[in-house]
Amino acid sequence: MTPIVPITRRTLLGSTAAALPTILAPRRGRAQAAAGIKIGVLNDMSGPYRDISGPVSVACVRQAIEDSGVVAKGIAVDVLVGDHQNKPDVGAGIARQWADRDGVDMIIDVPNSGVALAVAGVAREKDKVYINSNAGTADLTGPACAPTTLHWTYDTWMLAHSTGGAMVKQGGTSWFFITADYAFGHALERDTTAFVKSAGGTVLGSVATPFPGTTDFSSFLLQAQASRAKVIGLCNAGSDTTNCIKQAAEFGVTSGGTKLAGLLVFVSDVHALGLKAAAGLVLTETFYWDLNDRTRAVTKRITAKSDGVVPGMGQAGVYSGALAYLRTVAAMTAPVAKASGAKTVERMKTMTFDDDAFGTSTIRADGRVLHPAYLFEVKTPQESHGAWDYYKLLATIPADQAFRPLTDGGCPLVHA
Repeated sequence: MTPIVPITRRTLLGSTAAALPTILAPRRGRAQAAAGIKIGVLNDMSGPYRDISGPVSVACVRQAIEDSGVVAKGIAVDVLVGDHQNKPDVGAGIARQWADRDGVDMIIDVPNSGVALAVAGVAREKDKVYINSNAGTADLTGPACAPTTLHWTYDTWMLAHSTGGAMVKQGGTSWFFITADYAFGHALERDTTAFVKSAGGTVLGSVATPFPGTTDFSSFLLQAQASRAKVIGLCNAGSDTTNCIKQAAEFGVTSGGTKLAGLLVFVSDVHALGLKAAAGLVLTETFYWDLNDRTRAVTKRITAKSDGVVPGMGQAGVYSGALAYLRTVAAMTAPVAKASGAKTVERMKTMTFDDDAFGTSTIRADGRVLHPAYLFEVKTPQESHGAWDYYKLLATIPADQAFRPLTDGGCPLVHA
């Protein structure tokens, strides 16, 4: 865990690194300290989800601070960075330490649904704002919803509804799932199964793969192939997904017409695979750097701080969520926002936010952030015009249709 990295006018102007070595916060007077806030970026800095979160998420927080203008308004912002190692106990321990010892006011990012659910419990107990961008489980706005939790970017219901539904319409009526054996994988399999069956399809079987640590998926892929399913649904993410796709090609798993459904694929995954291997994949994202002029503009600003690495939707969600939080702090004043995470989230639910990454966003009573989702197909090498030019848009799902209906999630905050 990297200790406090203060964000001041000087570091905003001079820093281009995503994560810096330890810098001790300068001594402040009592009045100045009261006007400051602390943000904790908790994610995977070294494991299978590093490329979808990691240092680029930290760069996104830095860009959000700069774009918010809060430093110029006299609100100092300190950033802490923690690596949860994809272990719920580690993630919860860091969150608790940040709340009890370090005075963190808001925790953001947190890929890995098991860690995400654990951190949500700590944030609720400690009354701290918790903005999750990179975990998939829709339970964060369902049975596990909390007055301190916001779920920003995507979830398993959205992925199943969009990608899963599109595959069934294309003739993928029989499925076999390869599922990461933890909360996210099981939630994604559950939600996709529901959509497949509601559309008249069938599920022929599934296999759970150990997470983290699995790199050889050959036996699982061959088991899926033997089922003769038309679609092999990959209920995993990050390097697990890219390894599955690479190994499926190596073993000829799709040579007989079987299709792979990458139910959670990020632009960094396509970049790692290359267009030759990824061409034709259908996927859903809520952000793509080349979607419009605004997404291109914010990507240009972020890549100046991320060593040129283009942000994916989870990292863009960290930017958007941090920016919305900072604008809320400015509206409430820092001392009032610091006093209660629940009250700050309550205020955010009354506001409409607009930024270059997602456009207009609103927040429901269950903490679900609403914005459009986009169904993409990965381009062939011949269709691409250069680096990171990977997607062609198939469909836009409006914000009011992209996510699970409010009354269907079982969130105890929602009153009929």
